Amino acid sequence: MLRPMPRVAIATAGLTAMLNMYAPQAVLPLMSEEFGVGPAAISQIMTVNALAVAITAPFTGVIADVLGRRFIIAVAIALLVVPCVMMGFSQSLEALLFWRFVQGLLLPPIFAVSVAYIGAEWPTSEATAVNGTFIAATAVGGFGGRMVTAALAEPVGWRNALLADAGITALCALVVIALLPRERSFVHGTTLATSLRQILAHVRNPRLLATFGVGFGIMFNFLSAFTYLGFRLAAPPFSLSTAAIGAVFVTYLISIVTAPFTGRLVSLFGRRRFGLIALAVWMGGILLTLAPSLPVIIVGLFMITGSGFYVQVCCQSFVATNAREGNSSAVGLYVTSFYIGGSFGGLIPGLLWSSTGWPGVVGLIAGMLLIMAGFVRFAWREA
Repeated sequence: MLRPMPRVAIATAGLTAMLNMYAPQAVLPLMSEEFGVGPAAISQIMTVNALAVAITAPFTGVIADVLGRRFIIAVAIALLVVPCVMMGFSQSLEALLFWRFVQGLLLPPIFAVSVAYIGAEWPTSEATAVNGTFIAATAVGGFGGRMVTAALAEPVGWRNALLADAGITALCALVVIALLPRERSFVHGTTLATSLRQILAHVRNPRLLATFGVGFGIMFNFLSAFTYLGFRLAAPPFSLSTAAIGAVFVTYLISIVTAPFTGRLVSLFGRRRFGLIALAVWMGGILLTLAPSLPVIIVGLFMITGSGFYVQVCCQSFVATNAREGNSSAVGLYVTSFYIGGSFGGLIPGLLWSSTGWPGVVGLIAGMLLIMAGFVRFAWREA
């Protein structure tokens, strides 16, 4: 069994990936003003990054299966500093979008391969708990990325705020390189063609394919809820300010407390039963957001985020420990489905919003949760 120190390294890797993914989100209005473009154009900064992640995640897994997981994680996290710095010096929106795309290319080698590393290097009985720690670290990274840039942008400007993120990334890279041991359970893929054949095997595995579908639903629902609930809270009868809405979404950090306990709960209830319980709690939480009371909505958000991260940990650990071979590429496919779900989650609810408002979005999310429950009942039997 690995010493506790590798948990620090793997958590740092997850924190770094999500810090960089979400760092610009808080300063998009400032960027929009500087470059003289509207919200739709500046939002491409987030879109191109997610697109790069979705496109490259499975191929990252193939490369990791050939070259080794620790090597890929270490190289990617070190190289990540380059686009971080270049974004701070970008003088045009086109240049900024280019470096954000490059940044997105480097995130799956950190995030997806780290999950595969967990699945291979920790015993199955411990892997779910370590995945919980990893997911909690990604939540800290996502929240911290937003907060650091938001806090620094006003006194020093958004460019210097992004450079500060680059400095944090460099420090995290040193931690990962120093503390993450070379894998002991990894078997190198014989050829790139072999790893590509493993990808085909993954998509022919109905249980893995169903779990990819659950991952799609997780990000679809998160993006739908957290994007469009903001519009509801900004409108009467709540009429919350942007800062107040941001404070409400601090509920996202509940995962720091809940996710590390996933392993124990899976051991207690079994993966399938626990997954269905978590989805039921998620359903209850999203229905509570229909209430005309802000405190009730906040309770609903706690339920959504806590249960959502439970399901995510279960998915990741299932993929990482149940892919018979080509572990990294299996996780890469999961990450791809996860972020494709996010792309649809930002688009489809918008088609309902103008005609049905928030109740229509809630109905869409509830329908997706039922589909996810069907996938869980099928895929996680005896898991």
